[in-house]
Amino acid sequence: MPIQTLALFFLVALAAGGLIWVFVYPILSGERQAEKRQASVVRSEPAARVAAATGRGPKVRREQIEDTLKELEVRQKKQKNLPLAMRISQAGLEWSKRQYIIISVAIGLALFVVVFLVGGGLLAAAGAGFAGGFGVPRWLLAFLKKRRESKFLHFFPDAVDVIVRGVKAGLPLGDCLRIIANESPEPVKSEFKTIVEAQTVGISMGDACAKMYERMPLPEANFFGIVVSIQQRAGGNLSEALGNLSRVLRDRKKMKAKIQAMSMEAKASAVIIAALPFAVMILVYISSPNYIELLWTHQTGRLMMACCAAWMSIGVFVMKKMINFDF
Repeated sequence: MPIQTLALFFLVALAAGGLIWVFVYPILSGERQAEKRQASVVRSEPAARVAAATGRGPKVRREQIEDTLKELEVRQKKQKNLPLAMRISQAGLEWSKRQYIIISVAIGLALFVVVFLVGGGLLAAAGAGFAGGFGVPRWLLAFLKKRRESKFLHFFPDAVDVIVRGVKAGLPLGDCLRIIANESPEPVKSEFKTIVEAQTVGISMGDACAKMYERMPLPEANFFGIVVSIQQRAGGNLSEALGNLSRVLRDRKKMKAKIQAMSMEAKASAVIIAALPFAVMILVYISSPNYIELLWTHQTGRLMMACCAAWMSIGVFVMKKMINFDF
């Protein structure tokens, strides 16, 4: 009996060891992963599927460009406190710091005099002068900068297509940039003209294209400078990269137009809702001025108008955020 029990224990241990060797050992040793890897290498797949799996397909490359543009846009939003000369240059103006300060002081003094002569009081005139001297010039620079960037994005895909076609036809990159600098509309013309002029004084093409982001702080311009700089230093298929960039820019342009069309109803509703109180106030003042004059002659009416203005501002701000889509 002890011999039979020992033999049975030996057979059970041998069977268990065999099962562990067959099923558990390949997982722990990595043989199964190695076999899968060898099978994937030996197995033939279509070139398009392999390119898509490795991230080399055209669609995947465009998605990578979109992700890169979004990252660059997030970094751009974090950049603040730019020098005054840089903000003036980004707005497309040729003012100096002295001219900007003189214009700001002139606007502030003009608003101060106007409000004081109207009878608003010294405090109100000082507030208007401060807003005119510091707020109006900054708002003007921001408005001109945004308008210039919109024009640049409108014509930039066409300029990139010119470079793609020229490179595919065998033209040097410098000749393609000169064509854009001579024939493209503003502000694309002036930006590429600056790149061409920078090359004439000895700056490399990659550095000249990279500096365009300083004058035109857009992720598209930054990506263009990065692509050209890498191609000049390490080589690569410039036409394919810029072609994907052009398609991404056109898709973003279409999406922006579609969003604007879909949000026009909400914008119209916001404008109508915001204009209704003023319209009703004017109509009531025309019909019975003594009834509505209590709003600005009595202390309680002034408090009510201030509260209503605050709530209306909050509502307009919320509606603006609701129709402001990121894409």
